[in-house]
This record gives sequence, C-alpha cells and structure tokens, in this order.
Amino acid sequence: MNKEKWLFEITPKNNLFDLNLKEVWEYRDLLMLFVKRDVVTVYKQTILGPLWYLIQPLFTSIVFTLVFNTIANISTGGIPPFLFNLAGVTSWNYFKECLTGTSDTFKKNQAIFGKVYFPRIIMPMSVVVSNLLKFGIQFGILAAFYVYYVLNGSLIRPNIYFLTYPIVILCMALLGLGLGMIISSMVTKYRDLTFLVSFGVQLLMYVSLVSLPYSLFKENDLTWAVDYNPVAHIIEYSRFVMLGEGTVSQFGVIYTLITSVVVFLLGILVFNKTEKSFIDTI
Repeated sequence: MNKEKWLFEITPKNNLFDLNLKEVWEYRDLLMLFVKRDVVTVYKQTILGPLWYLIQPLFTSIVFTLVFNTIANISTGGIPPFLFNLAGVTSWNYFKECLTGTSDTFKKNQAIFGKVYFPRIIMPMSVVVSNLLKFGIQFGILAAFYVYYVLNGSLIRPNIYFLTYPIVILCMALLGLGLGMIISSMVTKYRDLTFLVSFGVQLLMYVSLVSLPYSLFKENDLTWAVDYNPVAHIIEYSRFVMLGEGTVSQFGVIYTLITSVVVFLLGILVFNKTEKSFIDTI
C-alpha cells in the first residue's frame, strides 16, 4: 500500500532548540494577523488611539528632564537634556514592551492554545514585530527633535557606527524575547511572577542608563551596577551612535552580543519544553 501523503503532519519536537522556521513561515499569515491584533486592539477603545505611542515617550522624557536635569542638576555631557532622555526612553521602551508583552504568553493565550494547533512561538514573535512598529513611530519623533536641536546650533552629530544600529535593535529584540519566554514559562507554575515583572522592570530602568549618564555611576564608584547589565550597554551605545556622546567599550559590545544570543537560545529551550505540558499546570 502506498503511504498517504498529508498536507501537514503534527509530530512532537525532538530538539528543544528547534525553531522550526519552515513551519513558522507556513503560518506567516497567522503571524501577521496577530501583529495586526496587537497594534489595533490595544488602543481601539481609547480617545487618543495611536497618539499614545507619541505621548508616552514625550511625557516621560519631560518628567526625567525636570527631575534629574533641572532639579537634581545632573549633567548630560553637552547633549541637550531632553534629547538625552528621549534617546534613552525610545530604546528602553522597545526592550520593555518586548519583555512585558511576552512574559505572560502562556497565561494570556491559554484558551486559544488549548483549542487549536499552531507554532506557539508565533505568539511571542508577533509581540516583538508589532512593537517594532511602535518603535519606528517613536524613533521618528526622536529624529524630528534631533533635527530641531541641530538647526538650533547643537553640536550633536551621528557617527559612522550608526550603520550598526539595526544590530542594536536586534539585540534588544532577542534579549526582550528571550527573557519574556523564560518568565512566561515560569508563570505557568508561579502566577505571582506576573506582579514581580512590572516592579522589576521599573528597578531595571534606573540601572540601565535610561535617564542617568554613565559618568554619574563612575563618579560614585557604582559602575558595577551597569557594567554587567546588557540593557545599559545597548542604551549607551544607542546614544553614542546617534548623538556622538557616550561611553562605549569593546567589552560592553561583545558582552551584550553574547548575552543577547545566549538569553534568546535559553528562552527557546525553556519555551519549547514548557509548551508540551503547560496546559496541565496553568
């Protein structure tokens, strides 16, 4: 008898690191539907709608400028304080949204996961892609203020390393996605981790050079608080390539690249292992 050929065959994964990119590509239409859902539904019933993409980084940067630069009188090394903060907030927002958006993947989608099959990794991937659109909008606002300050005589200038900025974005995506998948897998057993994530993200922001310059940590012998934080290196490098100011080291670049890849691979391993049995524990 001839073996009947099936269009799709669902089999258990043998390799925990297997992304099964072929299957993900076959479900690319579903990925785009989830991306559209993430972008549209979040602000569908709000008054200002997508304008929140612009308002949030602007207001955050204004508050940081008033508190840290005007009241606390923290120097930004020749960079206009508002632009310094906006550059940090823009990069930070993308990493934060990738992390928080994927950190409850199993819990948030348990109903659909229990009814229909599709590659589970599509769900956190859709969060990363949809947040890339938000990041593009916020980066456009940063570029507009950049031009404004340049036209008003500011000496800020990008450098040739700006061509490597797509790698910086990739590192933010891999780091946020990897950490998010790890936390999401742990949430299936420990529900209270959901509450700790938002608190931990707030603490992480203050040691990630979002609103505070590296020189401040150096002056107070607190460099250990940021030297082993890959997010801090990402934000500092972002400022360096865009504004021409910042502390960038070869160690920081290599350390961030390696950490991002390792965290992403670890996230895949934990995510693939959890998806086999999460429905019994969540």
